[in-house]
Amino acid sequence: MELYDVMRTTPAVREFTGEPLPDEVLRTILDHARFAPSGGNRQGARVIVVRDRASREALAELSRPAVRRYMAQALAGEAPWNSLAPPGPSPEEIAAADVPAAFTEPLLTAGAVLVVCVDLAVVASLDQHLDRVGVISGASVYPLVWNILLAARHEGYGGTITTMAVAAEPQVKELFGIPDQFAVAAVVPIGRPVREVTKLKRRLVEEFVVRETFDGSPF
Repeated sequence: MELYDVMRTTPAVREFTGEPLPDEVLRTILDHARFAPSGGNRQGARVIVVRDRASREALAELSRPAVRRYMAQALAGEAPWNSLAPPGPSPEEIAAADVPAAFTEPLLTAGAVLVVCVDLAVVASLDQHLDRVGVISGASVYPLVWNILLAARHEGYGGTITTMAVAAEPQVKELFGIPDQFAVAAVVPIGRPVREVTKLKRRLVEEFVVRETFDGSPF
């Protein structure tokens, strides 16, 4: 596929046919994705390919508490898991929230699940002392994750970035033997999509790009 076609038609895929994802195809995807940039080109990412059913079921189970909060906040009209305000729903309301299959089934039906980690000892976290949630470290790992999804699209597969299990990072680390100095950045199910998306809906450039200042004129 042409580059711009891939960029415009790579969706978040959560429904898979159950068709296997051969090792050789996954290796091709990762072989191209590895050229993603990272801070200082230190390439601190570590990718765990998970095919074991029991491990995937454990990941799905670890995702459930975060999904419950997500759903409870969404039903309350809040932006789920936003970093500026605590959740309005009570702990009891969160615990009682349903867990839609769309949040856990992809981990079980994908051809493979990738647990993507990043070594915090080699990333430049320039925002570590700011009074907000840190985001800069992600620049050293999320380009790789997105390259994986672009390459998967090119090969006729698809996936999505999931992060619900990251709320239970200590348990995820224990499950996969991940060292303390690594952070879990994403859990990415990849497989053959049930349907192919050819058009995505996104905001127009002039709706989110401005000139010179935050409230500048549309670009």
